[in-house]
Amino acid sequence: MSSTPKFEIYFDNAATSYPKPPSVERAMIDYLRNIGASAGRGAYPRAMQSRDILDNTRGALAQLFNIRTPQRIIFTLNASDALNLAIKGIDWKPGDTAVVSAMEHNSVLRPLNALKRKLGIRVVKVPANSEGWVDPAGYVKAIDASTKLVGLLLASNVSGTIQPIAEVGALARTHGIPFLVDAAQAAGGLPIDVEAMNIDLLAVPGHKGLLGAPGTGALYIRDGIDLECLREGGTGSVSEHDIQPDFLPDKYEAGSHNTLGLAGLKAGVEFLLENGVAKIRTHEETLIAQFLEGAREIPGLTVYGPLDASRRVAVLSVRLEGHAPLQLAQKLYETAGLMTRAGLHCAPGAHQAIGTYPQGTTRFSFGYFTQLQDIEAALQTMAQLTSSAALQR
Repeated sequence: MSSTPKFEIYFDNAATSYPKPPSVERAMIDYLRNIGASAGRGAYPRAMQSRDILDNTRGALAQLFNIRTPQRIIFTLNASDALNLAIKGIDWKPGDTAVVSAMEHNSVLRPLNALKRKLGIRVVKVPANSEGWVDPAGYVKAIDASTKLVGLLLASNVSGTIQPIAEVGALARTHGIPFLVDAAQAAGGLPIDVEAMNIDLLAVPGHKGLLGAPGTGALYIRDGIDLECLREGGTGSVSEHDIQPDFLPDKYEAGSHNTLGLAGLKAGVEFLLENGVAKIRTHEETLIAQFLEGAREIPGLTVYGPLDASRRVAVLSVRLEGHAPLQLAQKLYETAGLMTRAGLHCAPGAHQAIGTYPQGTTRFSFGYFTQLQDIEAALQTMAQLTSSAALQR
């Protein structure tokens, strides 16, 4: 960057939410100062307190997502780690098929393509329309006797489009096929009910809408689904056996936990439960609607995805005439301290669907702490850039 602005406004919540609630910082500091021990590695009080952090974090996540058995929530490094466990844990055979959408993130596509190369599985992508929406009818056509996994992201990290999860989940349930949902851009910002939405495997990051720290995530595994574990090691349980435990969550949680991060995640999820996801959703819809309304008045600005705030999450990809995506991101920061993300956002198929491949877009993503004046600043800055470009012509 050629200059550093005096003020900054954060518009990259789709990558990592910022700022965090003060309670998240307090919880992490409390762990470092007053606990510091590993769960399951001792009978002394601090080790018991560490175990309580794990149990209470699982309980909070279970409440947030209507999960009946908290022990079926597995802690992971992030959503990508959770997706790898879900995908690679399936007992794949050559010729088996995974049916997913064209909008998926590389955290779904890359593990599947690795299995395609290694085992000879098939990967079928259900197409999306120009808004990034996936029609459940495409899944009806794609699912057959060879289908071993059905997957669909809840909301796109490119177009913001909310997908028909319950309908596709019901279809998968009818066929007896596990249904995997990547909720990286939806957890914390949209209501998620694994029972009502027919979700068998739910992958979430802790550091985005759940308002926790990086290095945390979770995978929910529905009762009746057995995945191969990807890691073996110490669990602090049944240590007399030299094979991995077969009960959850220990089966999938080898080694010491990131208890520091999980203490923060617990506080973040409790913040969501106290405030209510519905309140957060209302706030974000207000921000989206203001952005969409203002964007219509800026010549040469294109916003991708649904133009109805109720059909999208707070992720808005744009193109501004006369500016390449990276150039626009740089100018937004240099001019007004607006922090955005440019490029393909690890989802090339999504950009192909909405017609922005290979350059990608410049992405604004809002969070609970984004304010209406922040949106106005973004709109005014883009309008100024448009006016400047017109004068130069």
